[in-house]
Amino acid sequence: MTTHTSIEQHPDLAEMRSRFERATSTPRAQAIETLALLTGLYLAASPWIAGFNGLTTLAVCNLITGVAYALCLGGFGSAYERTHAMAWAACAIGVWTIVSPWVVAGNVDTTRSVVSNVIVGCVALLLGLAMAAMNRGSTGRGRACGH
Repeated sequence: MTTHTSIEQHPDLAEMRSRFERATSTPRAQAIETLALLTGLYLAASPWIAGFNGLTTLAVCNLITGVAYALCLGGFGSAYERTHAMAWAACAIGVWTIVSPWVVAGNVDTTRSVVSNVIVGCVALLLGLAMAAMNRGSTGRGRACGH
């Protein structure tokens, strides 16, 4: 008769959790997470901060994407091993933020909206890429090859 141990006790899983914990406990990772949270909050509030809240379609779009971005990258410190793939969703939100003034219905491509969205979109994209790279930087070459 064989006994099956829980997957939670598997040595590879324990090593992976340890690696993710090391990756997110660095000052760099914590700074990226904090900047990403602030970027998401700014994106959500940007129509009122930059003064294009009269463009309701873009204002609602920025509010929704800003909250989504903050939620995507805001939980990395506590659950990185389960959420690191969401960094790619954050990158997509950054790209969407850059192109949204020209894509959203209505005449919303004013100077204020374009400048605000392009800058915050670039920052969001770079932070998402930096967070996605956190896992790559913490894996060893032998581990990536399956050894």
